[in-house]
Amino acid sequence: MIVVNDRVSLNEEEIDYEFVRSSGPGGQNVNKVSTAVQLRFDVANSPSLPEDVRARLEKIAHNRISASGVLLVDSRGTRSQLKNKEEALQRLVRLIDMACRKPKARNKTRPTLASRQRRLDSKKKRARKKQFRGKVSSWD
Repeated sequence: MIVVNDRVSLNEEEIDYEFVRSSGPGGQNVNKVSTAVQLRFDVANSPSLPEDVRARLEKIAHNRISASGVLLVDSRGTRSQLKNKEEALQRLVRLIDMACRKPKARNKTRPTLASRQRRLDSKKKRARKKQFRGKVSSWD
């Protein structure tokens, strides 16, 4: 079990790892060893996620989730397959932990009288400045 927080724990069988060759510099190591990790987690069908967390996770990571509801986390930062695997898992845990936090409700407020007055004063000042930017008439 992978513990995300006190509310959510993931079963390790829900996570699939695929190891691919990494791109970029690295010489012969990059051409021979599959160190990059692609972690797949089925958000849509996971029994470990409560519905509210699932909905927030889909909203947070919408560009990483496929049409079938599978979240893809990619890690290729190091030359070690194990470190990339751990990094990908940490990213998944962070995403789910962020989704567990309910967003703070916004209290609607209105601008104060002083701030409205400052805004109007600055608008008048700018209007006066722009008034003088016209063409200059000649005295000929």
